[in-house]
Amino acid sequence: MENNAETPKFVTPQGRRIAYHLTDGTGPAVVFLGGFKSDMGGTKAVFLEKWARDSGRTFLRFDYSGHGGSSEDFTDGCIGDWFEDACAALNLITGPVILVGSSMGGWISLLVARQMPDRVAGLVTIAAAPDFTEDSMWAGFSDAQRAELETAGQVALPSDYGDPYIITKHLIAEGRHRLVLRDPLPLPFPVRFLQGTADADVDMAVALRLLDHADGPDMRLTLVDGADHRFSDDTCLDLIVASVADVLARGMG
Repeated sequence: MENNAETPKFVTPQGRRIAYHLTDGTGPAVVFLGGFKSDMGGTKAVFLEKWARDSGRTFLRFDYSGHGGSSEDFTDGCIGDWFEDACAALNLITGPVILVGSSMGGWISLLVARQMPDRVAGLVTIAAAPDFTEDSMWAGFSDAQRAELETAGQVALPSDYGDPYIITKHLIAEGRHRLVLRDPLPLPFPVRFLQGTADADVDMAVALRLLDHADGPDMRLTLVDGADHRFSDDTCLDLIVASVADVLARGMG
């Protein structure tokens, strides 16, 4: 986690202060969008930043509001807020971008691509979790959990990554306005979906559904046998970089 006074911040149109790191270089810029309750200091983001710096490539990573070094409380946030944060982050750079979305960041990157397709030159997702508030959380809640969400406004879910996740009624309800697997999803640029077969958080059926649902001229899904949701061992990190390089080459070709 990176949360110190020296971390630069920008202010979104909604008044949220977003921590970020921008590496100058050539375009298209590579933009990393992290996962639910993660931050920009994670292994994948930092690895990609080093690759970008070594390659002379512009690279941006940032913390959504309520995450890492950014302002606001996590439990006040929702998919729409984090989507707005991502859109605002793109104002830090000019020209086309390659989006790299991890887990929830995969969903956010799809929302960004739908909102501003002219800015997106390519997309790489890592264990993308589109529509997870509805298809995973809400669909998996027991009657008791749904009742608690309604009466208390939140419910706690166990997490393998630390403290329990506090899931709010606002997160679930607002997420229903951000779903991407119910309506046409054109992706008119090179796309690489990456997914581990041992992912306990996002089943590979989600990746197959996304591949089947989206419409684009150059989409590929790579399944990595035995890879988990972190997708952060040396083999997976090298695959992420290779996928970004492939998308860059094809997008500029």
